[in-house]
Amino acid sequence: MPATWSLHPQLDADTVCIGDLPLSRLLLSKDANYPWLILVPRRANAVEIIDLDRDDRAGLMTEIGQVSETLKGTTDCDKLNVAALGNQVPQLHVHVIARRKGDAAWPRPVWGAVPARDYDAAELEAFVDAIRRETGLG
Repeated sequence: MPATWSLHPQLDADTVCIGDLPLSRLLLSKDANYPWLILVPRRANAVEIIDLDRDDRAGLMTEIGQVSETLKGTTDCDKLNVAALGNQVPQLHVHVIARRKGDAAWPRPVWGAVPARDYDAAELEAFVDAIRRETGLG
């Protein structure tokens, strides 16, 4: 029996689900310091990009591009940081983070720079709605 995909508990705890693209679940980090989206391919046991077959790798790159364009257009950020690290959460996931000169961590990486900041409920709803609308999920 093939393995079943499920979202890693840490990703589930740290994010808000925006919706499902053809390959990946699109999540929003709960850290309001940075507009921070995360793509998680819905493939069981995928840890590295090379664990995906050729078609899924191409699909992931397409989704990274789509989400990057959406985030850039929605936030008018200065720079996008795109990374697949997985040092703490082994499940394959790709971070797409909108950065601004002068943000809480600029120009350093965002990880551990400052404590996470919760979204205001209205701010969270508006941002999620905008991302859903721009990605065709809402």
